[in-house]
Amino acid sequence: MTTAPSGLDDPATAAAQQSDAVRTPRKPRGGAGRGTAWYRRLTPYYFLLIPVGLLLLLTFAPVLNMFWYSATDWDGLDKTKNVVGFDNYVEVFTDPDNVRVFYVSLYYFVASFVQMAIALYFATILSFNTRFRNLWKGILFFPYLINGVAIGLIFLNFLKPGGGIDTILMAAGLENLIQQWTGDPDVANFSLAGVSVWRYMGLNFVMFLGAIQSINAQVYEASELDGANRWHQFRYIILPSIRPIIGLSLILAISGALSVFEVPFVMTGGANGTETFVIRTVWMAFNRNMVGLASAMAVVLLLIVLIVTWIQRKVIPEEEVDLT
Repeated sequence: MTTAPSGLDDPATAAAQQSDAVRTPRKPRGGAGRGTAWYRRLTPYYFLLIPVGLLLLLTFAPVLNMFWYSATDWDGLDKTKNVVGFDNYVEVFTDPDNVRVFYVSLYYFVASFVQMAIALYFATILSFNTRFRNLWKGILFFPYLINGVAIGLIFLNFLKPGGGIDTILMAAGLENLIQQWTGDPDVANFSLAGVSVWRYMGLNFVMFLGAIQSINAQVYEASELDGANRWHQFRYIILPSIRPIIGLSLILAISGALSVFEVPFVMTGGANGTETFVIRTVWMAFNRNMVGLASAMAVVLLLIVLIVTWIQRKVIPEEEVDLT
């Protein structure tokens, strides 16, 4: 049997052979293709280099320095820093003047619960159909937008002798209620805590309002069909749904009670028994040049906030609430 000449091959076979001849050869493994794949995988991390670097430089590095300063007697100017161990921490909890500022924080801590209650009340009301609802939202949130120094100056004139509150009480015939609102040590902390309630209530109000409005409206409709009134809806629908936000507000309340600064510093400068933890920390660092002790106080504040957060997570764990 003789074979056919090459010129008489099947046209389809010839086309296939020509296609194989011009086909691009595959890239060997480990070449440029593999490097490109690795580069694409690492590209997102390249964008994180600058923010993470700034975070380490401007946040974590100062915190580590603060821990180091808290174990020394550094005055903020001398090049030498003598290590004193835990002496600064002992002084924080043994010096009566340092301990007293913790009692002052209790006024703001109790006021924060009043603030949360008022914010939750208004957030619940304005989450339903209410006349001029948007107007009331703006009015309640507006104080939080004002600078703390401006608020301090406003209420300093409002609470001074013969100021706005005294004028209102005199016009109402309640002269007996007039007090030295910022001058009397027995009254000053109540006045300043009340100012803080007015200022920060808007923040809690917005947080609660956003959480309440995220609840499915069909849940309310179903509850109304079952005969639930507004109180039942608040107790069995709203409160379980916003428990994580309430827990967050509690953490902010405790940390805020310890870190109050602007309002008492502007209005009284810490006088008349109104010195807060942060005011005393700043005074220690910049007036008495005791940076080591001030750093120890800052570390104590940080640890208290972390411990409270941990306790809150254990006592009130986050639960997934599905009301849809």
